[in-house]
Amino acid sequence: MSFLEVKDLKIHFPTDDGLVKSVDGLTFDLERGKTLGIVGESGSGKSVTSLGILGLHKGGRANISGEIWLDGEELNGASAEHVRSLRGKKMAMIFQDPLSSMHPYYTVGHQIIEAYRIHNDVSKQAARKHAIDMLGRVGIPEPARRVDSYPHEFSGGMRQRAMIAMALSCDPELLIADEPTTALDVTVQAQILDLMVDLQREFNSALIIITHDLGVVAELSDDILVMYAGKCIEYGPADSIFYRPEHPYTWGLLGSMPRLDREPTERLLPIKGSPPSLINVPSGCAFHPRCPYAERTHGKADTEVPALAETEGGHLVRCHMSRDERRGLWENEIKPVLETQ
Repeated sequence: MSFLEVKDLKIHFPTDDGLVKSVDGLTFDLERGKTLGIVGESGSGKSVTSLGILGLHKGGRANISGEIWLDGEELNGASAEHVRSLRGKKMAMIFQDPLSSMHPYYTVGHQIIEAYRIHNDVSKQAARKHAIDMLGRVGIPEPARRVDSYPHEFSGGMRQRAMIAMALSCDPELLIADEPTTALDVTVQAQILDLMVDLQREFNSALIIITHDLGVVAELSDDILVMYAGKCIEYGPADSIFYRPEHPYTWGLLGSMPRLDREPTERLLPIKGSPPSLINVPSGCAFHPRCPYAERTHGKADTEVPALAETEGGHLVRCHMSRDERRGLWENEIKPVLETQ
């Protein structure tokens, strides 16, 4: 059994306008020491998935079904109190916006100390020393002085580092990073990602990186899960997803990603249209209204939900086109265009 196993996870929210199917039948697993990248546009269900794993929807209005196994323990059926006791020690999260995720009234050090002492029976002095050590390890200068600073006194990159220090203060075995580099400049982005990889190696933790940017996960992830309208539409080893993608949506994500390794000769290729409403998900393949190849399925894309089928070792795709047809399109039409960008 993998360290983390998610099986047929569904997270639906009843609203006055209808049922929001934020996550609709998601299955994946993750080993210790490995990294999974979850990518997709805003509204595809990425962040809702991560909050579901941490049990942060419990006690709310969400209808949750499926199984979430962490180190042999099923969390979806566990009590909210038990799942809360695991957060911080067994699993932790780096949130998207550290300014709103950290309490403005308390110093950064106070918040790290509090998180550490919940799971460790140590004195305030020992916890403070640990907080200073963690701030130093994540690259914050003069940690002994900055430990008494408030979140608003940190820059965006420094707040993100402080958030990582807090998340890692109890050596969690599962770390989820939700858009960890959003709104940071590219130099700080690279530093934050390198830092997370180094700390993951040190603690041998399982890491999930959630992002809309395929470039962020290109070098870091062992496996990549592409989400669209609450479902997994492509899943597999990172090399396979990048060099032999088979879903038109993944092609679109790759086409809309700028390349820094060569001179641009063409405009980026945006995906036409907008992501669907999760209340009124299109029938059949949810991507079919935006898919330039939908007519090749002879109407099946409009009416039938495609199964998530294996195309090669560990590479799964949810598409009505045949494998040969998808691979032909990639090799003869999509890949040559992307290589000229």
